[in-house]
Amino acid sequence: MALPFRGNGGGGRFNPRFQRQQEPEHRINDRIRVPQVRLVGDNVTVGVYPTHEALRIAQEQEMDLVEISPNADPPVCKVIDYKKFLYEKKRKEKEMKANAKQSEVKEIRFTPGTDDHDFDFKAKHAEGFLKDGNKVKAYVQFKGRAIQFKERGELVLLKFAERLAEVGQPEALPKLEGKRMFLMLTPKTGKKKKEGTTA
Repeated sequence: MALPFRGNGGGGRFNPRFQRQQEPEHRINDRIRVPQVRLVGDNVTVGVYPTHEALRIAQEQEMDLVEISPNADPPVCKVIDYKKFLYEKKRKEKEMKANAKQSEVKEIRFTPGTDDHDFDFKAKHAEGFLKDGNKVKAYVQFKGRAIQFKERGELVLLKFAERLAEVGQPEALPKLEGKRMFLMLTPKTGKKKKEGTTA
């Protein structure tokens, strides 16, 4: 059975709508249609030039003429390597995203009767979390009548904060909420990954 004809209006060529997605985010080179521009960049004399002259200067340096301030009068254009510019921009955005992602809250759980071995094990884990740039929320869980020993829980958390004083600092004193007493530690600036990450 013959399929209905679907014309694309382009004489068999690809639909131009798909090509539009590949347009650069800045106007560059012959896409700059204004009569004159203010030229800036390395190895150029800063000033106002006819656009065709600015384009010639960029071509002589095997660079691109990139419009960086389209709303200025006249628009400001810079002579740069556009591909390198985009690469550096993406790299910086990626770094910023990675840094923002690091702010996680890791939980460490204790009981009022946590023994020394368990305490040391958990403190080492928390030290690694803080060195990686994460916050640590340490809490003591009270079960049943163990709430009578809330002073013990407070001592555990204060001891925990003291143990990690070189890499983390408490946001506030231990606080009781229901059957949990917790303490939030934030990484100390300048301490991140300074001493390695061995737990």
